[in-house]
Amino acid sequence: MSPRLQRLYDALEGALQGGDVKLAERLGELTLEVGAADYHDVALTLRDHPELRFEQLIDLCGVDYSTYGARPGERERFAAVLHLLSVSKNWRLRVRVFCRDDDFPKVDSVVDVWPSVNWYEREAFDLVGIVFEGHPDLRRILTDYGFIGHPFRKDFPVSGYVEMRYDPEQKRVIYQPVTIEPREITLRVVREEHYGEESR
Repeated sequence: MSPRLQRLYDALEGALQGGDVKLAERLGELTLEVGAADYHDVALTLRDHPELRFEQLIDLCGVDYSTYGARPGERERFAAVLHLLSVSKNWRLRVRVFCRDDDFPKVDSVVDVWPSVNWYEREAFDLVGIVFEGHPDLRRILTDYGFIGHPFRKDFPVSGYVEMRYDPEQKRVIYQPVTIEPREITLRVVREEHYGEESR
């Protein structure tokens, strides 16, 4: 770990004593894993503590860990992952919070801590299905209002459940079951006897 990263590690450990947090370094970056119950309080500490000062939230995304790694299913399925920036300290930090209930994933909203997270939380709700409690306007942002399901979940079919099209007879958009037939594509391998050899 670089000396600069070690200073951030030490500052985080000092500021977050006693909370349900884990720090890990990988590929030159720190990841702070926070328990769902402590998530909002930790967010306030990350923003307001004078040694940290993470003033800016750059990104938040929802992640489905159901098929992650060699042994899936060892942890909760859904997580929200945030990327923070401290402009005054020139530090970056990844924060991950797992949702406690896989059937109804929810965590606290941090829109009151970083207002820029507003649309990111809506996107994670729309595409992954994570509910952010306390969000002032949690509704779909990318899919249609009548859309069923969450398309970034690993169990969502690639072709979806319904398709929409304009019906010229009814003069409106209609929904109908998907008409795409799933198929498996097998690549055709062509083997030439002298492939790759230099011609003389």
